[in-house]
Amino acid sequence: MNVEWLEALRQIEREKGIDAETVIRALEAALLSAYKKNYTTEEEARVEVNRETGSIHVYAEMEDEGSGETEEEEVTPSNFGRIAAQTAKQVILQRIREAERDLMFEEYREKAGDIVTGIVQQSDQRYTLVDLGKVEALLPVSEQMPGERYRHGMRIKVYIVEVRKTSKGPQILVSRTHPGLLKCLFELEVPEIAEGYVEIKAVAREPGHRSKIAVVSHDRNIDPVGACVGARGSRVRMVVNELKGEKVDIIPWKEDSREFVSNALSPAKVKEVYVFPEEELSEVIVPDSQLSLAIGKEGQNARLAAKLTGWRIDIKSESQAKNEREGYTAHAEEEDGSGPVEGELETEEYTALADGEHAAEVEDTTTEVEEEEKAAEKEEMTPTDGEEEQAEEEK
Repeated sequence: MNVEWLEALRQIEREKGIDAETVIRALEAALLSAYKKNYTTEEEARVEVNRETGSIHVYAEMEDEGSGETEEEEVTPSNFGRIAAQTAKQVILQRIREAERDLMFEEYREKAGDIVTGIVQQSDQRYTLVDLGKVEALLPVSEQMPGERYRHGMRIKVYIVEVRKTSKGPQILVSRTHPGLLKCLFELEVPEIAEGYVEIKAVAREPGHRSKIAVVSHDRNIDPVGACVGARGSRVRMVVNELKGEKVDIIPWKEDSREFVSNALSPAKVKEVYVFPEEELSEVIVPDSQLSLAIGKEGQNARLAAKLTGWRIDIKSESQAKNEREGYTAHAEEEDGSGPVEGELETEEYTALADGEHAAEVEDTTTEVEEEEKAAEKEEMTPTDGEEEQAEEEK
């Protein structure tokens, strides 16, 4: 071997980004293995590759017969170059492949939690393979959007969920349903988010159907919702197109929990919100005409609002809340004889009964009170024996 193979290593370093020193150390280890395999020796040996000339030397520790001291001597066999080249070839190639895999793993590990564009290579019932350029990523069925079809050669944006290190190279798991995909798409389309003027505080998704994002502005001159929507809806339209028509609601984030819950139920109009922090429950009162809109199709709007805010949300119409309030007032009068108390909706007793888990209890109590009132009225209308005798005497 001579300086030519060193130039070849330098070329590999430039083309594949692999450190030449790493390859040389791997070569030294492979040559040492080849030496021990082909030349049965008992002494300790080492192989050294000259970094300037490319020459290879084998050194072994030999014991001086006269002094008994151990000295290192060169024991390079005359035909070692040919044998070494044949034996070490596969080992060197394997080390190069390992180094490439390590580089790819480090590169994509840094991209975890980011969005990348890939080309669909193969799709079946189990998973879809997406070519990311240097490596293929796995898109499992569980991470695919409902109703979305992936054709060969189709370009799609995916979110890198996890990067695993395996013996065959990095295994990359990507997703089309992860909330992070929606967040990254808005970062690509909205410069104000990328620059930090607008922040996405929370994301809630039902992939393929509808999503909600809560945004806040760190610049008083920038409207966070308007920045995300864009001129005539151009920015949000790009995101919706990438998600194949998935509807996106953009709402302003508020530090006040009541305001945030009220905004999260958009497009429904909310009249009142009561929060119970200990139970992580918020009770929302909406006009009768807005009840179905607040709940949404199959409860979708309320479900997304709960995910977005982190609160359990109990939605009631005005008439329902009024009936429950009247029922509670009647029950309170029966218990302690007191009249209705102003602001009863905010009392601790109502708080316990207003919980969604106790809704049936409120209805039962109301029914009992009504029956008791009817019984009392009937009793008042029925004449006693003394009253009957007095009526006969008068006659």
